[in-house]
Amino acid sequence: MFILKDYPMHLINNSLLLANVEIGTHYYWNIGGLILHGQVFIVSWVVITLLLILSYLGAKNLNRIPENWQNFTEATVEFTQDIARNQLGESYYRNWLPFVSTLFLFIFGCNWAGAIIPWKLIILPEGELAAPTNDINTTAALALLTSLAYFYGGLRKKGLGYFKRYLEPTPILLPINILEDFTKPLSLSFRLFGNVLADELTISVLVLLIPIFIPLPIMALGIFAGSVQALIFSTLAAAYIHEALE
Repeated sequence: MFILKDYPMHLINNSLLLANVEIGTHYYWNIGGLILHGQVFIVSWVVITLLLILSYLGAKNLNRIPENWQNFTEATVEFTQDIARNQLGESYYRNWLPFVSTLFLFIFGCNWAGAIIPWKLIILPEGELAAPTNDINTTAALALLTSLAYFYGGLRKKGLGYFKRYLEPTPILLPINILEDFTKPLSLSFRLFGNVLADELTISVLVLLIPIFIPLPIMALGIFAGSVQALIFSTLAAAYIHEALE
């Protein structure tokens, strides 16, 4: 018999266990019987707090000629605005800009936080802090939000007529069309999870085997890859929403 071990075994009730697979150790919170991945929540809160602080600094004293933090904030908004406009078009991008921007900035912040902040200096009872996006639960949640977003967009624009798309070009393809709508964002979540996890594992192994200066180019590559992954996820999410609106 195999045992599926994704959280402490003493928290598992009498259930059929089929596999025992775990990468590293994890720090969990048990709040009222609800099991939460503490590592993910801690780093996510840090990222969200930093984003809120930067947003406040950028919008605190607005001037006609931007400077300092306002300049940085406006450049960031323009970048995410271009992502939304290019994928959704002039007609729709304004309504979906907050969602696309939030998606991009959260993933970008999580990837960079995992790459440049020395989380290993913070000792936990179990496991260690890392990028939230190296946990499949985080990326799956982002994929679920994307699915809900384009279902909401399609239903709001077309009503129940949105579901006619599943019968095109022939009703025989109904199961495949339904499956496609769920696999598209799910594939995004696996790609993001796999890239971030592989990057962190590679750096961890190199740091253990060779001096710290040798893994630095790999760390720089990881920062670049994390930025690209945030761009890919938010761009494709906007493209899927546009497909539902058309």
